[in-house]
Amino acid sequence: MDFTLGETHLLIQAAAREFAHNEILPIAAAHDRSGKFPAATIRKAGELGFMGVEVAPAYGGAGLDALAFCLVIEEIAAADAAHATIISVNNSLYCGALARFGSDAQKQRYLTPVAGGSAISCYALTEPQSGSDASRMRTRAELSEDGSHYLVNGKKSWITSGPVAEYMLLFAATDPAQGARGISAFIVELNSRGCLRGRVEPKLGIRASATCEIEFADCRVPAGNRLAAEGDGFAMAMQLLDSGRIGIAAQAVGIARAAYEASVAFARERRAFGGPIASLQMIQAKIADMKCRLDAARLLTWHAAWNKPRALESGQRNTTLAAVAKLYASETAMYCAHQAVQIHGGAGFSQDLPVERYFRDAKITEIYEGTSEIQRLVIARAETGLR
Repeated sequence: MDFTLGETHLLIQAAAREFAHNEILPIAAAHDRSGKFPAATIRKAGELGFMGVEVAPAYGGAGLDALAFCLVIEEIAAADAAHATIISVNNSLYCGALARFGSDAQKQRYLTPVAGGSAISCYALTEPQSGSDASRMRTRAELSEDGSHYLVNGKKSWITSGPVAEYMLLFAATDPAQGARGISAFIVELNSRGCLRGRVEPKLGIRASATCEIEFADCRVPAGNRLAAEGDGFAMAMQLLDSGRIGIAAQAVGIARAAYEASVAFARERRAFGGPIASLQMIQAKIADMKCRLDAARLLTWHAAWNKPRALESGQRNTTLAAVAKLYASETAMYCAHQAVQIHGGAGFSQDLPVERYFRDAKITEIYEGTSEIQRLVIARAETGLR
């Protein structure tokens, strides 16, 4: 078994690191304070191929693999988690859906501009009354009598990039009596009549990643914008979340790495009791534990990414490996950010240093795309065979 990255992966990693360091890092704190969506850097990310890493070049993407995607997300997240959120959702949830399930016409119209970075996408599964239990959604899509379009009514919440996106991957019930088997997926143009964006959510962290509710009031969606067959939506959403969780795991690794590197540098420089605090055993223990968890989280994430194409080729799900990676990496991000604040002491509680931002940003990785509690259920059910 060889853990050495090949030339292609090293090149994409280096390109992402340079972009993150030169373009994102200098503006991250300002965007965190203002909550302004970083349109300029996201556009540049698209020009570099980071908005459609796994999408075929024919549809505007970079044509790389899931490991390359993880490398990009880690580097971006180490500079700013909000940018990583935008890029991850665009790649794994929207582009991943159209690349896998879309027709050629759908790909040409709705995938190419998003993968190339000239348009922004979003993913709408969660509702105010259904988060972890997404199968109980209330949003409805009713087919017209002539079969030409669907009328969509309902409300979706916590939509990443919702305030700025041009296109949405929407999940709605076309046959409510069938429960999860009655959910279908649609591509929605968000400038459509009857599509109403709510206020931008005032969040604890990832504040430059704009989030809002979107309400549908007799929103007309062409029948040709349905993705796959009626009733395939819920299974599709769960498969996409397997990929999305790998992206969030990579984001968490990036946050954890930033917190760890900041802590090591501070511990070397900060002096107390006659020497650098890095010489104190309590500080050394924290750094050792952060290092162990960080390396383990990265390897779990890479394992899930490595297995993703193999699972697809064999018709299997990558669910358990993705859940393990997401669970461990997200809790590692929270642990490392917590320890970073502690190591920095009073300075870590100040907005003058970025570790307080890492602490705020880390928390969401334990919540979105499946909470830590849901990941534990997924893993346990897979291991025991019981529900």
